[in-house]
Formats: sequence, structure tokens, C-alpha cells
Amino acid sequence: CSPQGLLRSDSIPEVGEDAAATAGMAETLSEEEQDELRRELAKVEEEIQTLSQVLAAKEKHLAEIKRKLGINSLQELRQNITKSWQDVTSTTAYKRTSETLSQAGQKASAAFSSVGSVITKKFEDVRNSPTFKSFEEKVENLKSKVGGTKPAGGDFGEVLNSAANASATETIAEQMQEETH
Repeated sequence: CSPQGLLRSDSIPEVGEDAAATAGMAETLSEEEQDELRRELAKVEEEIQTLSQVLAAKEKHLAEIKRKLGINSLQELRQNITKSWQDVTSTTAYKRTSETLSQAGQKASAAFSSVGSVITKKFEDVRNSPTFKSFEEKVENLKSKVGGTKPAGGDFGEVLNSAANASATETIAEQMQEETH
């Protein structure tokens, strides 16, 4: 390749360019330049063919090595996926996203915890409300009228059970009186 050929400002036609433009360019080159370019073209084509053959031989050798090692396509796919996943998890964007999701999870846990606390507090407020206290007193009075033997001040569940038992006892007593009359 002559130094003049490398320094030429003429553009090389791209693939798909018009044949007339290519023919016009060939006319502007001297016979010597055209011969030199043809030799260079043949040389580059020969190098490409050689490289293609070497590449094919290398690929065949690679396949043989993999066969001997027992590496198959599925194992390669797994390795590629694992490597890709490692690449993804090592990126800054993944780390930031992971941290953000972790923080969001912690905030959600805290929110659920505070909702539970609010509900518990509301139940305590209801139990301490005057209406609920009045209801408890009425149940307690009913219990004492029925004749409960337990001391007053039991828990609410016991009071309800006592009231239900007393009511059932009253009903049975009334039925017995009607039968004897």
C-alpha cells in the first residue's frame, strides 16, 4: 500500500451504493492504483478466509474440550445465568434498589405495628368508656340479683358467664313452677 493511497481523501463506496458512482470512481484512479487496490482486496479476502477457518477450528476444539469435560449446553446456560445474576447484583442500581426495598419493608412493618397499637388502644378506650362501664355495672347488678356467690369485681368474661347461667337457671325455675300449677 503506497503512502499516497492511505492519504487519499476519496471516499470508499459503502455497500449498496450505486454502481454508476463506483464506476465513476474507478475511472479517476490510475491503472497502477487500481492494480494495487485489487492486490490489497485479494489479500484482505484471503486473510478473512484464513481467519474464518481458524475460528471454525477453534470452535471445533472448544466443543471437543467441553465434551470431554462433560459440559453441556444446559450447564453453560446455568453458568451464564449465574454469572449474569452476579453481575446484576453487583451493580450500584441493584444495591440501591435492594436498600430502598429493605427500608420500605421496615417502614411497612413499623406501620403495621403502630396500627396494631392503635387498635389495642381503641379497645382499651372502649373498655374505659362510661357506656361500657355502665354496661358492666348492669351485668354486675344482674348477677347480684340472681344470687351469685362469687365476690363482686370478677373479670368481664366471668360476669357474662354468671349472667348467662343465672338467666338459664331462672328460665328452668319458671318452667318448673308452671308445670306444678
